[in-house]
Amino acid sequence: VPLCTFKPVSESVVKNLILKSAPKTCQLDPIPTPLLVECLDTLLPSLTALVNSSLSSGVFPEVFKTALVTPLLKKKSLDQNELKNYRPVSNLSFVSKIIEKLVLSQLSDHLSANSLYNRFQSAYRPGHSTETALLKIVNDLLLALDDGNVSLLALLDLSAAFDTIDHSILLHRLHHDFGIQGTALDWFSSYLTNRTQSVSIHCYTSEPAPISFGVPQGSVLGPVLFVLYTA
Repeated sequence: VPLCTFKPVSESVVKNLILKSAPKTCQLDPIPTPLLVECLDTLLPSLTALVNSSLSSGVFPEVFKTALVTPLLKKKSLDQNELKNYRPVSNLSFVSKIIEKLVLSQLSDHLSANSLYNRFQSAYRPGHSTETALLKIVNDLLLALDDGNVSLLALLDLSAAFDTIDHSILLHRLHHDFGIQGTALDWFSSYLTNRTQSVSIHCYTSEPAPISFGVPQGSVLGPVLFVLYTA
């Protein structure tokens, strides 16, 4: 069964999701997240209308497509003058992540209902984790040992993996391999395109630079889209 449209969400769903989310604030937020939570009952109708407008129109708001990247030292003992010692931390608007979480919920339901997850996929999947992956590997090793066989484990580590995704290939796979169509596919296309990022150091912020490839770092949907891209 294809996923052609997203279902509208109620105010109670949006409220519960906001209250369960970590109250992190980004410089891109129009108001601090704790203040948003404090005034939630007043802002809730407008927030819900914003979410449902995005879901029904297939358009992810342009104002939420900017990321603010802050370089942080990987370890305090490392040389601050070596750029390779820094890890870029991408910050996104709090409300943008709320919309992403609501889309992820419906996307996950679609993937589960239609058995579209790879059967060996453990990361970024409900009820699965590194623990389930390790259990599978250990079980296979023990079975091979019982049969007197030799086991060989090959590991692949992709450098900056999330930055390598081609948007046109991802959208093609969402459509043809995972049944994402219509307004739902339009939403993902809107979500991926015209994104920018700026680097913030102390009180200085660079001019926005376009992001032509990859999924947004620090996003909610990014890891799942990467999994579907590589499936």
